[in-house]
Amino acid sequence: MMTRGSDYASMIRGSAFMNKKVRNMENENVGKIEDLMIDAADGRIVYAVLSFGGFLGMGQKLFALPWASLSFDATKDEFILNVDKDRLKDAPGFDKTDWPNMSEPRWHNEIKSHYGHPGLH
Repeated sequence: MMTRGSDYASMIRGSAFMNKKVRNMENENVGKIEDLMIDAADGRIVYAVLSFGGFLGMGQKLFALPWASLSFDATKDEFILNVDKDRLKDAPGFDKTDWPNMSEPRWHNEIKSHYGHPGLH
């Protein structure tokens, strides 16, 4: 994720991630970070909730993507998402006014299965 020059060099406020641009590996704009989902038991960020799609915010869906699939480009002050376009097109999303219960094992397993990401437990 972020490089660490010392034990605390990569410390950053959670609010600093909000509204950060997210680009894919082809340098195309994917969307922006709306929220972070943190495992309260171990303090680890599990998902970044991204928005993309819609017109002027209407019809816009949210998508929970594994945090480990993002890397931060400090020179551009944006995130790079290592998920291919086809996987994103078919990603399970949700309405910004009707969030799923992300603590539910069935939901978590659906996301894990979709992204096939080993970083999810």
